[in-house]
Amino acid sequence: MSIEQPKLIDFIGVDKASGSVVLTISDHLDWKDSQHHQLILQEKLNSYLAFIESGEILESYPDSKGRRPVIGVVGQYAPDVSGREFLARVESTLEHAGIGFRFQLFVDGAGGPGLSLEYR
Repeated sequence: MSIEQPKLIDFIGVDKASGSVVLTISDHLDWKDSQHHQLILQEKLNSYLAFIESGEILESYPDSKGRRPVIGVVGQYAPDVSGREFLARVESTLEHAGIGFRFQLFVDGAGGPGLSLEYR
């Protein structure tokens, strides 16, 4: 599962700390062609949004009932300036729709488990 499979939900689960239901996009692409990256990510985000707004989330993941949805992107590479601006617009748009958003940078340690860092 990855950003390049726009019709699939990569990961879904409940954040124990906040109680939110988090739908995660796994993003392994770099930002060398930022515009192309943004288009691919936008397509994936639109699928996630449709999954939430259509109610399909409740059918597929009953534990989501009554929980605030959050779309999270876990990226392998830090976004460039244009990518950060895009992510800020995504966050603002989703927040207005009552959906949380976060981007986290996944940094793989030397032989150890990955570390997820919030990136803005």
